[in-house]
Amino acid sequence: MKTPKTIVFLALATSLISCNKSDSTITSTNNNNSSTTVAVPAVYSKIYGATSITNDGTYITIKTKNLPDHKSTYYPTSNALYEAYTGTTFGGYTFNKNPNSILEQAATIKIPVNPKLNTAHAATPLGPIGVSLNGVVFFNQYAGPNQPLSGEIVSFDKYYGHPQQSGMYHYHVEPIYLTTVKSTKSGLMGFLLDGFPVYGPQEEDGTLVTNSMMDDYHGHTHKTVDYPNGIYHYHFTNESPYLNGSGFYGTPGTITQ
Repeated sequence: MKTPKTIVFLALATSLISCNKSDSTITSTNNNNSSTTVAVPAVYSKIYGATSITNDGTYITIKTKNLPDHKSTYYPTSNALYEAYTGTTFGGYTFNKNPNSILEQAATIKIPVNPKLNTAHAATPLGPIGVSLNGVVFFNQYAGPNQPLSGEIVSFDKYYGHPQQSGMYHYHVEPIYLTTVKSTKSGLMGFLLDGFPVYGPQEEDGTLVTNSMMDDYHGHTHKTVDYPNGIYHYHFTNESPYLNGSGFYGTPGTITQ
């Protein structure tokens, strides 16, 4: 599927997200060219694959090269992370490699500092809809306009990702390198463009999350270790729509390439 060069949405946000860890600080420049120290909520430090993370008081800006830090058969054979693969993939399907290869995809992702419900619930686009902890983008549940993933699932590699035609590697489903190596099945996986966090397929008590436990947008609200005061958040599940349902819960920010 083709990814638009620029996906732009309006975003509304006014204040910082609170979390249970101390915040780091960065220096930003306002319209008067004077420097202002703005806190970056510590939760964003978990996005270890970002090349930079900054905060202007309205948006968190995340820059990434969108290169997975795990092995993949989609890397060129000359790359140290190349690994041949002939096993099974998501859903138990036999892996069938697509013709694409991973290429660096510099992207700037802006998400609201303080995400809020937007009852318009804009539909998620084809292409990036969020960013994971290792800097790889999330895609929605479609292979193309109104096309289910059923024909593409077989091309998900060992860690359940694959590149599209321009070389942009992405996850549609649970990123198992993150849920089994870098974090846990209940851990934070990243954020969608509307600023709301994404968690793995289990609750913190080990309960497997099912679609019936969530709303039409594939999320719900309760406390998490990162947000002890509670927050709306998405979960990955093992059945469609996998990550997001009928649109963004909040107002999406922007991603430019």
